[in-house]
Amino acid sequence: MKEKILKYLRDKDKISVTMSEMARDLGLSAAKDFRELVKLIAIMEKEALVDFTDLGTISLHSLDPELTGIFRANQAGFGFVTISDDEPDIFIARDQTGSAMEGDEVGLVISKAANPLTRTSAEGKVVSVKKRAWSRIVGTFKATDKDRFIGELICRDKKFNWQILVTDRGLKASENQVVAAEILEFPNEKHPDSVTVLLTKIIGSAEDKGIDVLEILEGMGIRNEFPEEVQQEVATIPREISESELQNREDFRDEIVYTIDGADAKDLDDAIHVKLLENGNYELGVHIADVSHYVKLGTALDKEALERGTSVYVTDRVVPMLPEELSNGICSLNPQVDRLVQSCIMEIDQTGTVIRERIIHAVIKTTYRMTYDDVNLMFDGNEETLALFPKIVEPVRNALKLHKILEKMRKNRGALEFSENEAKILVDENGLPVEIVKRERGLAERMIESFMLAANETVAEHYTHKNLPFIYRIHEEPKSEKVQAFIDLASSFGLAINGTAAHIEQKDLQDFSRRIAGQPYEPVLSKLMLRSMQQARYSENEVGHFGLAAEYYTHFTSPIRRYPDLLVHRLIDEYEGGASKDQQKLDFWQAKIPEIASQSSSRERRAVDAERTVDKMKKAEFMMAFIDTEFDGVVSSVTSFGAFIELSNTVEGLMHINSFKKEYLRYDERSLSLHSEKTGLTLRIGSPIRIKVRRADKITGEIDFEYVKSELDKFEKTVKIEKNNKDRRKSKDKGKDKKTDKPFHQHQIQGAKDKFEKGGDKKKKSNQPYYKKVAKKSQKRHNGPSKKK
Repeated sequence: MKEKILKYLRDKDKISVTMSEMARDLGLSAAKDFRELVKLIAIMEKEALVDFTDLGTISLHSLDPELTGIFRANQAGFGFVTISDDEPDIFIARDQTGSAMEGDEVGLVISKAANPLTRTSAEGKVVSVKKRAWSRIVGTFKATDKDRFIGELICRDKKFNWQILVTDRGLKASENQVVAAEILEFPNEKHPDSVTVLLTKIIGSAEDKGIDVLEILEGMGIRNEFPEEVQQEVATIPREISESELQNREDFRDEIVYTIDGADAKDLDDAIHVKLLENGNYELGVHIADVSHYVKLGTALDKEALERGTSVYVTDRVVPMLPEELSNGICSLNPQVDRLVQSCIMEIDQTGTVIRERIIHAVIKTTYRMTYDDVNLMFDGNEETLALFPKIVEPVRNALKLHKILEKMRKNRGALEFSENEAKILVDENGLPVEIVKRERGLAERMIESFMLAANETVAEHYTHKNLPFIYRIHEEPKSEKVQAFIDLASSFGLAINGTAAHIEQKDLQDFSRRIAGQPYEPVLSKLMLRSMQQARYSENEVGHFGLAAEYYTHFTSPIRRYPDLLVHRLIDEYEGGASKDQQKLDFWQAKIPEIASQSSSRERRAVDAERTVDKMKKAEFMMAFIDTEFDGVVSSVTSFGAFIELSNTVEGLMHINSFKKEYLRYDERSLSLHSEKTGLTLRIGSPIRIKVRRADKITGEIDFEYVKSELDKFEKTVKIEKNNKDRRKSKDKGKDKKTDKPFHQHQIQGAKDKFEKGGDKKKKSNQPYYKKVAKKSQKRHNGPSKKK
């Protein structure tokens, strides 16, 4: 039984478990079995096989095999290791990280347990690197002449703290060229402070247009060019549709079908038709480019698409998942040309319920290529725009009515909407930022979103009921500790949230959003509420989508730019073609889908990181022109070392606590606020404030602000309580000590006098006895400060 327990603890993806959890997992929940388990664990603790943590949970003894996790580096040299999503990260001090790098899978041992009372995390030491996250690195070349090395690389990522030495065996680069290199040798005992690399690619020169963005993308492994074998395959794909390809497809070419996209979009992968039926219901057709017809399983094109996972959208460019010959060509639903699609045709009643659906292969010819701006103008009744697109005036009106029905249905079931400001950075022909504007979501944008959501839900439910291997887009319930943190934060604003950390429903959060609507702190609290949610991901198991309050959900509508959507189309091809009865194919997909889901989720996170990193860099570059300029902003978060301030253009910077030159600010962790005991100046999340831009660093993306005193400042009174005097202040006889019934200052004087007369006064630095100094100070405190004449 001991070996069974040890194996259980080793295999468990958590550092420690409760006794009840162990009993349940081992099938020992019966009262007699539970008592025997408790006795056995006590024996194993004495034998140094297991330990009890400060929380009373059970873990392997610290001398047992090391834990495994992912290392996250900080540019200051220390780091954290994530063991599992359910466990707090483990802190790794600077001298305990070994040769671990950002993203490495490492082995570690716990050197200090977490202390929940002081809210300190567990500490550990990295003892091994099991799997490297880095195989290549991108940086700026600097020539040197050192032994067998021709130079070194300066990496933009400040988390990479090692010297990068370039061997003379690879490509030759010029000074300040941006290059990619393969890592040959990681830090080791012989060379603990450096890595050795081989130059493999010249990306460009520091002066090249857009090289800053390219350096970030290349550094994350996001490459724009496609391999030669992929280009060769694309060249063989026909640019027009043949008659034979139309067989077994439903023909919608006479239907009024149209696309609605942004004005600058080129890869048009979705089109719609909406009409009112005689029975009062609506028919919604969502037609999606049939990408799987052209991208076949196992081809070089398919493997490259899976490797990329998604198209990446950054400030001044798009790195596509598929070559433009496909995404902007034969797969794009351009107007007045035949295109192959997969269509989800839904009949929807007046409550927003899909009462029947058909998922089919079809052919369409779009009537118009509409933009969001055009459709929004039509909704506003713009006569000129209505005259330009006469064929779809009535269909668009029906589409708007259906959208409102669907939106109401989603709201009634609890779907969440987060008020988060998104920005678009406008750049000039040289890639330099010239303006930052907020993205606006008009009625047309929300309408298309409604229709895509309906199709995604319908396809997911359709194939869930068929009980076939499938890929889903899931959003699990938020974790209780994050919900509790948000509940505590809301309470500091005087706002209560229905529900508990252990069980909160979407309608509880809907109600909270309604109550903060229009308040100055709405954008900040809405953003923090979003951050308390789990991250959506792809999975082979359908567990629903918490944010949408949807029981079934997948991604069907964007196969040009997301691989999971392409997979959904491929599975529809397979199952409608008879694979649903082929056990060998079912087994293949049962094994394959989890791998694809994991890869796609990983690539999605990489794309988001790239977008954020580029945005951060460009915002810092933009703010470099505003050094010493004052702006009004809002406190977006508060820490012990300062406050982060968000400006109206979504730029965020740090206002360090040292910028308050004449104030000492105390940090209150519970209310997440900074408070001056001297003046009462208080900074809370959502507080308005005026700042001055002090520094902006394009390389790191960091922006520093300085506090500026203004009429925006908020002041709160504080009650100053001297340490250890709480009981005394509760005394009915104010100013007297409970024990002696003497005034405080007399009691202090007597104690000091007794000490002095016994010869214990070691602070006597003059002829005046220490107790007389105490008397003067104490009397002054008791009577209050003297008034200056």
